[in-house]
Amino acid sequence: MLRLFTGVELPADVALDLKIMQGGVLGARWIDAASFHITLRFIGDIDDGLGREVAFALDRLEMKPFAVTIKGIDVFGGNKPHAIIALVEESAELRRLQLAQERLCQSLGLEPEPRKFIPHVTLARLRDADPKDLRNFIESHALYRSRSIVVERFVLFSSRPLRGGGPYAVEESYAMVAA
Repeated sequence: MLRLFTGVELPADVALDLKIMQGGVLGARWIDAASFHITLRFIGDIDDGLGREVAFALDRLEMKPFAVTIKGIDVFGGNKPHAIIALVEESAELRRLQLAQERLCQSLGLEPEPRKFIPHVTLARLRDADPKDLRNFIESHALYRSRSIVVERFVLFSSRPLRGGGPYAVEESYAMVAA
C-alpha cells in the first residue's frame, strides 16, 4: 500500500528562507526544510498497481515551465488552527497543472479531492498553539515574499502512512517541456 501525492519541490535557498523564520510558537511541530513542497494533488493510500498507473499517466501531462512566488504567512484551521503555512501567490499555470492532475486522477477512478486547492507550503503542524504566539508569528512574517521560483518539474511523492507524513520520498519526477 502506497500513500502518494504530487507536488512541486522548493529550491534550497527558498527552503532556507522559510526554515530561518521557524520558531517562537509553543505547540508548533516545525517541518524539516527538506520536506517543504507545494502539494498539488493528494492521492492517498492506494495499491501498487494503481500507483504504477498514476505514475505512468502523470508522464503524459504536458506543461510548459512557469514561475510562482511564495507571499505571506497564514494558518489553516480558523478558530482551531492546525497548521502554519506560507501562501503561494495566485498562479494560473499552477492551477492548470493542479486541475490537469485532478482530472487525471479521477479518470483513473480516484475520488475527487474534496478540499479546495489552496497552494501553500506547510511550515508547522499545531497542537494547542498559543494564539498570541501565532498572531505574533504571522504579523512578523506577513511581508515575506520569496524570489520567483521557476517550476520546471513536478514530482510524485510517497509518505509514511502516519499522521504528519514526512519524511517524503520522490518516487518519480516529471519535467516540464518548454515549447
